[in-house]
Amino acid sequence: MWRLYTEGKQTYLQLSRTYHCSIKTIQRSIDKFRIGFQYKAPREVVVLMDTTYFGHRFGVMLFKDAYTSENLLKYFVKYETNALYKQGINALQERGFMVQAIVCDGRRGLFNLFKDIPVQMCQFHQVAITQRYITKNPRMPAAIEFKEVMLLLARTDKESFTGALELWFDKWKSFLNERTEDPLTGKTHYTHKRLRSAYSSVKRNLPWLFTWYDHIELNIPNTTNAIDGHFADLKNKLRNHNGLSIYRKEKFINGFLKA
Repeated sequence: MWRLYTEGKQTYLQLSRTYHCSIKTIQRSIDKFRIGFQYKAPREVVVLMDTTYFGHRFGVMLFKDAYTSENLLKYFVKYETNALYKQGINALQERGFMVQAIVCDGRRGLFNLFKDIPVQMCQFHQVAITQRYITKNPRMPAAIEFKEVMLLLARTDKESFTGALELWFDKWKSFLNERTEDPLTGKTHYTHKRLRSAYSSVKRNLPWLFTWYDHIELNIPNTTNAIDGHFADLKNKLRNHNGLSIYRKEKFINGFLKA
């Protein structure tokens, strides 16, 4: 019954028809079901870590082994914080896991928390950040060319991408530095602020965008796509059970993630 509930997308009503009993009986049976302890063997791991939300102030922070796709640890959280990510990595190390590298999104300040562990920023997240600044369909020639450079990020090596970015900047440097004067105050501001912000984001995160390349022997993924896909599958299955209490929602997530 539990597997049909969590993996088979069977609702209380559908299960009650399958087992010829009331919905209340199904709810009691599922509430009584005990999720077994999932032993995680200590080993060398590359950790994917990210957080997703299931409504207001209810989220799951997950730590996943990129090598085996096993979920190693999770926290139910109200907010995503760098301190909790640090706590999770420390907890894994205390359990005997040897964290070879970390793959995460671009939260400010997160990379510098792990001085002795190589950190790869998710390249997909970096592209998404720049798209928020210049949109998916930019119209300015400078922004169009910048988008073309960003499309190289996940398709080429460090030297090629860095070279393309530098060539773009050299070509458009004067354009980026153009300023507009406010006729009321006389003060000036950068004319193309959003494009400047997109470029600055990439330039700032560049030391962590090619960690996979600098440590090729560790076989580090360049994105958190594996964990993002797992979250999408979880949310898809939870949609079949709208209206669950927090307790039942947490139990469903515990059973699904097995972490």
